[in-house]
Amino acid sequence: MSGYLDIIFLLVLVFVIFSKLKSVLGTGAEDAKVIIIPKEQFEKLYKEPKKNVVAEGGESVDLSKLSPLDRELTRIPNFNKALFIKGAQKAFEMILSAFSKGDAGTLSKLVNGELLKKFEKIINERKEQGMTAETDLIGFVETEIESVKFVDEDSVNLVVKFVSEQVNLLKNAEGEVIEGDENYVQKISDVWTFEKSLNPRVNSWLLCSTKKC
Repeated sequence: MSGYLDIIFLLVLVFVIFSKLKSVLGTGAEDAKVIIIPKEQFEKLYKEPKKNVVAEGGESVDLSKLSPLDRELTRIPNFNKALFIKGAQKAFEMILSAFSKGDAGTLSKLVNGELLKKFEKIINERKEQGMTAETDLIGFVETEIESVKFVDEDSVNLVVKFVSEQVNLLKNAEGEVIEGDENYVQKISDVWTFEKSLNPRVNSWLLCSTKKC
């Protein structure tokens, strides 16, 4: 007998639940309620998150969590900050070595035309006076991107600060050291500016200016 009562109780419970659902949802298309989302709310829900997310190295990056500088860097096509820093350090080492050796051929591949002329002038003056330079880069203490500037719609400049330890010597025609000390390691701060086209197919950066801090 108790089994029948349980079945009856369940049927009554189902009927009550069904009745309440009917009053809320309706039974057909004529009872359906259409929810209209205002255009402003739709754009806020679906469009704004996409504007704040970019892909870097195959991963999504939330722009709201980036610094103002890093947000600007995301505007550079195919840019990877870590890879750029490594490349900039390698370029620094190669340019430093080529300049001290008077290797204009290597410099022409790493710096722009205007800066190359300045380097070549110094190199030629040293040759005329019989002077030679020696630079030994011990290592980097710090390498940091300080700023980014979009020159126009076609190119971008990155200002990079290098703090490095070096041993620099300048010798005369007789091979005597006239500047520097081979036993003294200098801690030098340089600020270099690199330029590049915004064309996604162009990946090479050229040094366009240098200055000491």
